[in-house]
Amino acid sequence: MKDTIIKAMSLAMGIAVTGKEQVEKTIDELVQKGQVSKEDSKTLTNTLVQKGEELREQIEAMAQERVRAILSKGKIATREDIERIEKRLDALEQKEQSGD
Repeated sequence: MKDTIIKAMSLAMGIAVTGKEQVEKTIDELVQKGQVSKEDSKTLTNTLVQKGEELREQIEAMAQERVRAILSKGKIATREDIERIEKRLDALEQKEQSGD
């Protein structure tokens, strides 16, 4: 039973990478081994897919927040910074060309 719980947790963690098909395959293997009943397999699959999606969203949000924090602390130009500088540069070039 402990192995089954560990596998279920690993599946939930890995769902972001492996996808629903892999979860279904693993659950089917557990059914064949008699570790999960056929009746429980669909519920378990749906639960793991849902938990995996929630975990993926949480990890993505944390990663985005971390990137924002790193960018705000450093001297790294954002896309908006670059676009703003390009516009200023274009304006300066046009001004210079019209002054010639």
